[in-house]
Amino acid sequence: MGDTGTGEELGLEIREHVAVVEIQRPPANHFDAGLIQALADTYQGLDADPACRVILLCSEGKHFCAGADFGGGRRDEPADLYDEAVRMFAAEKPVVAAVQGAAVGGGLGLALSADLRVASPEARFSANFARLGFHQGFGLSVTLPELIGKSAAMELLYTGRRVKGEDALALGLCDRLVPLAELRDAAFALAREIAKSAPLAVRSIRRTLRGDLAERIRAATTHEQAEQERLRKTEDFREGVRAMAERRDPDFQER
Repeated sequence: MGDTGTGEELGLEIREHVAVVEIQRPPANHFDAGLIQALADTYQGLDADPACRVILLCSEGKHFCAGADFGGGRRDEPADLYDEAVRMFAAEKPVVAAVQGAAVGGGLGLALSADLRVASPEARFSANFARLGFHQGFGLSVTLPELIGKSAAMELLYTGRRVKGEDALALGLCDRLVPLAELRDAAFALAREIAKSAPLAVRSIRRTLRGDLAERIRAATTHEQAEQERLRKTEDFREGVRAMAERRDPDFQER
């Protein structure tokens, strides 16, 4: 099956039972509710397509996903965005993510929605919310501690520090590390290897391992949304966004 496409900002190609889903908002690939809805719709459609056994999630350009664009002047309703994120988590087929550049903020949440991650040494993972005076979202309250442990998750969430390369591999934020020039091919090879297994068995194993993940993500994002709405009204949040735009350290005042 050739390139089918899903719209101007999302590409889709299925070959060798692997659906390559590409986010096409270079260079930063910022997301909004529309993009997450398009991803959820695509995943849902692929669930019903026997030509697809595994999804490869990737991005065009320098970065995997630099999160939401706080400086872009557009604001989505978090409830709408998170409803679509839950639909992504509820999809049945395994997802491999190819991560280059930034997987920051909600972009980290998007990367962790995948079952497995193949990254380049230059990739940087960061839950930078506290540096913005904000609360984590996209279900990271569930996915991050489950992946790397509660203490390590606390450190990343409290500090917002960036984790790259070998450190990301050792921490468990990615599963394989390959040179940038080989990233897409390596991620596709892993997805194709999974696709060679019995698809009914793979989906059965996945359901057992994930359990009620989608419902736990729903509960987590409800709480995350409430905290984000509360913190969005603070001076510290406005200062954090300004400081990021001005590339300086924020001066938080606890109000």
